[in-house]
Amino acid sequence: MRVSNDTEHVASWYAATANPAPARPALEGEVSCDVCVVGAGFTGLSAALHLAERGHRVVVLEAARVGFGASGRNGGQIVNSYSRDMDVIETKYGADTARALGDMAFEGNRIIRERIARYGIDCDLRDGNLFAACNARQMKGLVEHKALWERYGHRELELLEGEAVKREVTSERYVGALVDHSGGHLHPLNLVLGQAAAVESLGGVIHERTPVTAVEHGQPVRLATPRGEVRAARVVMAGNAYHQGIMPALEGKSMPCGTQIITTEPLGEERARALLPNNFAVEDCNYLLDYFRLTADHRLIYGGGVNYGGQDPADIEAVIRPKMEKTFPGLGDVRVDYAWSGTFLMTLNRLPQFGVLNDNVYYAQGYSGHGVTCTHLAGRLIAEAMTGREARFDAFAGLPHLPFPGGRMLRVPLSALGAWYYETRDRLGI
Repeated sequence: MRVSNDTEHVASWYAATANPAPARPALEGEVSCDVCVVGAGFTGLSAALHLAERGHRVVVLEAARVGFGASGRNGGQIVNSYSRDMDVIETKYGADTARALGDMAFEGNRIIRERIARYGIDCDLRDGNLFAACNARQMKGLVEHKALWERYGHRELELLEGEAVKREVTSERYVGALVDHSGGHLHPLNLVLGQAAAVESLGGVIHERTPVTAVEHGQPVRLATPRGEVRAARVVMAGNAYHQGIMPALEGKSMPCGTQIITTEPLGEERARALLPNNFAVEDCNYLLDYFRLTADHRLIYGGGVNYGGQDPADIEAVIRPKMEKTFPGLGDVRVDYAWSGTFLMTLNRLPQFGVLNDNVYYAQGYSGHGVTCTHLAGRLIAEAMTGREARFDAFAGLPHLPFPGGRMLRVPLSALGAWYYETRDRLGI
């Protein structure tokens, strides 16, 4: 088993199977550009690519390596919509906001697929994902979920009940499932590396190992780095959970959270397909959900759990392996080859935070565990807003950025207490 937490890519299965990529030199000296993007993950590179396609001179600054954070180490699942769905948005923020966000809820998926096709990105794209119900209450929720998504025009859905679930997941844990045939899964690090190469093919410049140490607002914005400076007409802050004190305005109303993933030894195609016959990705419907899928080399990737505040457990396999064996008891003899943690950014209302500071510093963050698709949408909306089409960006920017009860001191224990309550409900099926 391999575990790592240094400034290079975490020692994950993704890093071990990443496509070749050049080392991008750190910034030396002063440069000027139209847009400086801080963070070379999905949000930053999606924005950079959309802007480069529109002819902007783009410089991307990455403190570590391209895809170092959540973008290069997540579960690799293409899950539509947001961490809070449109019914919650409509109840809390009104029908107009729900309609605006609902019209975009499935767009991130389409952007990913368009990028893969246009730029020939090799990232093991596979179709299909499903939401698995562990009890009757969750199954009722999936029936309602299907009706909700269909009301917003998404119809590539199929309900499975009882034994029919085993057509997709050979496990006794689930009483039903909702299949989204438009969803899917992929190798996220290779996707982000492919988009970095696409940005560079259009004249964009990416500097790795170049943390931003200070931001001086103005026109232009000045971004200091250890050995250089960028002067930019506009800036995109896309560090998500990794801004590390340089933008206090973006930190007080969000919380870093950790999740853990293990990857088995190769199972062989026959044994792997016996678990997931049609190679769909799966996430269950629990509050602290499990998620899993197969890799291109027939391993099982299995993740789950949340550590509020982002701390890593001492033994990741000890945390996640029991979850895997509860789902697939026959894997007790299987070796775990990789185990790693990732940090995502959670907001109180579980909706992403978009906005603009000082008229020329744009940001998008806080996807609350549903970032693979929404990050790609965020990049497009930032590019639209910078080119005079603000309406769709503003639909997100108008959502409130709520403070956690108790402030930064109490947000972790209070969130953990709330999670315990919902986890207990899940266990009891109520």
